[in-house]
Amino acid sequence: MKKNLKNKIALIIAVLLLCLYGIFGIPSGLSGKALLSAISSRIHLGLDLQGGAHLILKVQVADAINDETDNTAQDIQQSMKKANLTFSQVYKPDPNKPDVIRIEGTAPAQSDAVNTLLQSNKYANEYDLSGGPNNTWTLTMKPIYESDLDKRTVDQAIETIRDRVDALGVSEPLIQEYGLGANQILVELPGISDLDQVENIIKSTARLEIHAVEGGPFPSQDAALASVNGALPPEQEILPSSGELAGTSGTAYYILERTPVVEGSDFRSAEPGVNSNTGQRQVNFTLTDEAGDKFWNFTSANVGRNMAVMMGGTVREVAVIKSAIRDSGLIEGSFSQNEVMELSKLLRTGALPASLTYIDENTVGATLGADSIREGVTAAVVGFVLVMIFMLVYYRGSGINADLALVLNLIILLGIMGLSSAISSAGGGGGLVLTLTLPGIAGVILTIGMGVDSNVLIFERIREEIRAGKSASAAVDQGFARAWVTIVDTHVTTIVSAAILFIFGTGPVKGFATTLTVGLAANLFTAVFVSRVIFEAHLNNLKPGEMVSI
Repeated sequence: MKKNLKNKIALIIAVLLLCLYGIFGIPSGLSGKALLSAISSRIHLGLDLQGGAHLILKVQVADAINDETDNTAQDIQQSMKKANLTFSQVYKPDPNKPDVIRIEGTAPAQSDAVNTLLQSNKYANEYDLSGGPNNTWTLTMKPIYESDLDKRTVDQAIETIRDRVDALGVSEPLIQEYGLGANQILVELPGISDLDQVENIIKSTARLEIHAVEGGPFPSQDAALASVNGALPPEQEILPSSGELAGTSGTAYYILERTPVVEGSDFRSAEPGVNSNTGQRQVNFTLTDEAGDKFWNFTSANVGRNMAVMMGGTVREVAVIKSAIRDSGLIEGSFSQNEVMELSKLLRTGALPASLTYIDENTVGATLGADSIREGVTAAVVGFVLVMIFMLVYYRGSGINADLALVLNLIILLGIMGLSSAISSAGGGGGLVLTLTLPGIAGVILTIGMGVDSNVLIFERIREEIRAGKSASAAVDQGFARAWVTIVDTHVTTIVSAAILFIFGTGPVKGFATTLTVGLAANLFTAVFVSRVIFEAHLNNLKPGEMVSI
């Protein structure tokens, strides 16, 4: 009895057309050059094929803890002043333990009020409180909160790095937490050759901050310390200038309030510019609403005083506050063109929550990538052709069936990779984009082998049924039915292995796992569904009693 295969054939043709669109899109022509250009725009190459930069960074989460406790210490001072509670100082007693804050000089009669304030939800959720001799109080950051802060710091660093890389215009970067080390980030940037520029943009903490100036300039650090009788208050710090400040010769030193008024994360936007009167380069900035209100309160209360613009641990500019400023202003100084462009870009993408150190950094040259592509593609094509010839010779007419299924398998694999790119572009750059890596080419070759293995299992089962005296139709039905369980078992176990590689591997290894998984899924469709439809179409054309060629 002949089977109606119209719906099945229509499905196969639809999948074929969709995958061809995924590979080529709508090409500008049918010439070899036009088709190659279309493929290149849809199939994205990984770092090892395209060339680029590979970096492993470590986030110094202690910086974020230090900033958190600095802000908490300032908040405690303001809260105690507002509550009219007496204290001599709020500071961090040990530089090696940035998670500890101490309050000294509280009045014994106010112990209950101090205890109530420090045990309020504002602090109790993050710190453990303990009392000490001489009316001292110690806040120690809770381990669970510190662990959460570490994770948030790494996550924020990843997002900030991604914003900065996007500003560089890098296509399809890989930026993710690196699972082989604590607080580490993996960055892979295909097509990048200037590693120094990438390092400067990524690693810079962009900690541009505006601080209140308490004293200076001083010719030396000792002179600055002598101005406060050798006892620098814990809420203040001494920092050098960049050596380029107007009105100073060489490096000058300033005493600044330790906690900034505004910092990198408070900037909403920043654009480079030039002062039309002086010709000096400047950065025009806009603050967030919350930071604007805070800056307004500070500048309103400090008209006539100095404030310092600090970046990279040095004072870049010192300016007199002439009037209150809310949410917009400018930073003008002795900046080069590159510095003002970089500064505005860093402020737009936000400040890193902590500094970074490089664990590993290397580049893959484009020439090496071209060689890898040529040799990998050559190996895949040679293997593909040899397998097709073997199937034709060994299985005769049925070998054509297997070869058609293998060709469609490859088209589906490449088509899904191209479609992932098209979908990502349509969604504004979001979503998963499958890239082709050198191990990914190995995954393609392995997929071809798995496809042949599936066909061999089915064909040998059909041969056994024919030897047992079954008709052609019954032999095909039984061959597919009995081989199905084995095929699913081998594919599922291999996909599980590929999933483990994807979870724990880096870029190239993930490329292998992704290509293998997609190829195996395509193989289940082609070896079982497509191959059977071809057999059934052939059986419809056989004469009664005629046997399939296998």
